[in-house]
Amino acid sequence: MTAKDLVKAILPPSVRGWLKAQPLRGQRFLRRFRSEANLGSLRRTTPACADWGGSRGQIIDRYYIEKFLAEHRGDVRGHILDFCDDSYARRFDGAKTTKVDVLHLTEGNPQATIVADLARGEAIPSDTFDCILCTQVLQYVYDLDAAVRTLHRILKPGGVVLVTAPGIQKIDHAGTEADFWRFTSPGLRRLFEEFFPKDRLDVQAYGNVLTAIAYLHGFAVEDLRREDMEYCDPDYQVLIALRAVKR
Repeated sequence: MTAKDLVKAILPPSVRGWLKAQPLRGQRFLRRFRSEANLGSLRRTTPACADWGGSRGQIIDRYYIEKFLAEHRGDVRGHILDFCDDSYARRFDGAKTTKVDVLHLTEGNPQATIVADLARGEAIPSDTFDCILCTQVLQYVYDLDAAVRTLHRILKPGGVVLVTAPGIQKIDHAGTEADFWRFTSPGLRRLFEEFFPKDRLDVQAYGNVLTAIAYLHGFAVEDLRREDMEYCDPDYQVLIALRAVKR
């Protein structure tokens, strides 16, 4: 018996007519008979875990960031620039790494070797870095054109910038800098095409509707299956990654 047949069997015609006259209420009522529409534990207005999932295991966007960096490990060489700390530079570098610098916006970070605003960039020398790891940085920079111009300027000719940026994720109110932006793969590509050759840009989006919902609720990678994480749906971009090479 279908949900429609069940409703006809248990409701008198007057009630069914009243439901039809009120489409929204009727739709909500009918959905209660459809098990596939049961939201279960998702029927809540607050996240299951408020710390991005870190207390449950690996944070979902970190899985995609590290997957992207692992795929481009060969680019992490020579003189490297990282942000906030050197953890990714050290984790993904190779035998050809010669030096690692760490950029931070303000004084007080003991790991920072360069204190500067990426959008202004006066304190960062031109044509300096073989590789820049710009992971989850651009959402905190209001002047995006200026930031990408600086990234291009400070790379050596032939140098590579590996960028990750947020797609579907919550606002970071806990950070020391304001959280301004969310991205799409066409938007991030267009931004970098203003400064880098189009034929030296590669963009990859990661995520799907399940990982997007899980990430918003604060679930971790350990709460999902590997196939859940690996499936990529361009309509639900949790993370956007870009590789650009300076001519």
